[in-house]
Amino acid sequence: MLPDLSAFGKTIDPAQALERVDVAVKKELADVALNTAKSNGATYADVRIGRYLNQFVVTRENKVLNVANTESYGIGIRVIANGCWGFAATNDVTKEGMAKTALKAVAVAKANAKIGGAPVQLAPQKGYGEVSWKTPLTKNAFEVPVKEKVDLLLNANGIAMAGGANFVNSVMFAVNEQKYFASTDGSYIDQDVHRLQPSFTVTKIDPSAGSFETRRSLSSPVGMGYEYLDALESEKVGGITPRYKQRYDMLEDIKYATKQAAEKIKAKSVEPGKYDLVLDPSHLWLTIHESVGHPTELDRVLGYEANFAGTSFLTLDKWKSGKFNFGSKAVNIVGDKTQVGSLGAVGYDDEGVKCKKWDIIKDGILVNYQAIRDQAHIIGLTESQGCCYSQSWQDVQFQRMPNVSLLPGKTPLSVDNMIKNVEKGVYIIGDGSFSIDQQRYNFQFGGQLFYEIKEGKIVGMLNDVAYQANTQEFWNSCAQVCDESDYRLGGAFSDGKGQPAQSSAVSHGSSTALFKGVNVINTKRKIG
Repeated sequence: MLPDLSAFGKTIDPAQALERVDVAVKKELADVALNTAKSNGATYADVRIGRYLNQFVVTRENKVLNVANTESYGIGIRVIANGCWGFAATNDVTKEGMAKTALKAVAVAKANAKIGGAPVQLAPQKGYGEVSWKTPLTKNAFEVPVKEKVDLLLNANGIAMAGGANFVNSVMFAVNEQKYFASTDGSYIDQDVHRLQPSFTVTKIDPSAGSFETRRSLSSPVGMGYEYLDALESEKVGGITPRYKQRYDMLEDIKYATKQAAEKIKAKSVEPGKYDLVLDPSHLWLTIHESVGHPTELDRVLGYEANFAGTSFLTLDKWKSGKFNFGSKAVNIVGDKTQVGSLGAVGYDDEGVKCKKWDIIKDGILVNYQAIRDQAHIIGLTESQGCCYSQSWQDVQFQRMPNVSLLPGKTPLSVDNMIKNVEKGVYIIGDGSFSIDQQRYNFQFGGQLFYEIKEGKIVGMLNDVAYQANTQEFWNSCAQVCDESDYRLGGAFSDGKGQPAQSSAVSHGSSTALFKGVNVINTKRKIG
């Protein structure tokens, strides 16, 4: 639970996080870089001035383990010269630093050009002039006193310990990305991006068996401010355990988690076989991420990207056919960088492209991928889809996953009514372990909570559950998706890709969905 702070920048006083860099100063600096690059042979250039702020509050039981505030501040300059990309970065945020770094980026591009290859082909992009975008929020997490965050986490831990937990840890993680983008297209874009993740893990030990069980929080990392922690009854989802939409009740969740960790110890071990699966959005987001999000990244499809579980089975011929059956007609999946409250929500991507929403899977058919400016022509697009991203100023931007989400069903359908029609099934809540092959095809997923369904009713908790399938078989088994009233977001800060690896924050939305006849295995390890 303790972060490697060196990866996040230098340590600062919390008050420094509230300081701002004047936009006029950033524009003046950016123009130095753009003019230097153009005058030295660049046909295109863009500049990113980034200030990345992170705050960590880490606790365990009745102790505060760490409180840290970090800042990383610098510039990244990307150019095209002689038809090739060049990139350079520095933390010398001065006019001299901008000029030197621009010259270095041009030199890198010219050196790359000597190797040969097809020249970079950028999709057209109009300049937006001077524009800005901010995460909609009512409480800036960096303005909330650290003591208030510590008190909340220790209060939550106290509830768990009083309820019989043997161990509990909790974390509050806040992010503020102050990003300024300028390009020779004529854009000067200032963005203020906020994200938040409260989380905990409760552990219950069974001394008689020498085993333990855990239950992690059902919170989601969000593109919101501290208002996410203002619990609202209207934002809660009822059922066998509370789940949450645009607000989160940490104290309620940890109370249930403590009871459920104990119940998991006594829960019946699942009998392997074919089951209908009712998958809650708190679980399904990860399946979407791994089996839909990554394989529809165009760079994986083309073989340009193979880190972190390989390339993709969704090759161009499948898309070109216009009839590749990815899933059932209930499966409609979109890419979306605009959804309010999501981790991936920004106004413009790191190439200065205005963000949008588009179809990836339509009525079960593969209709599109995720593409950026220098890939768009490959699939016949006249513009980028706005999903280029860099984790920091010192890393080059490249194609990253937008929010990829399963659209709700259009027919009114509640979770209770979905379960009523299941004869033999498992209801899965929360994400767990997973594995997937090098083509994003064969996979296995676990979860947090498992409930047995018999003849339309939940009859008790199960344990040791995981399901196996291949991507096409699984999504074709999708029979129903609940309506919009059940739609919720899940996601992660730590989507790794690239080499050296970069992380990006991404959400995945869905309503609860029913998958018919999926293979369930028992994951219990026999000792001795």
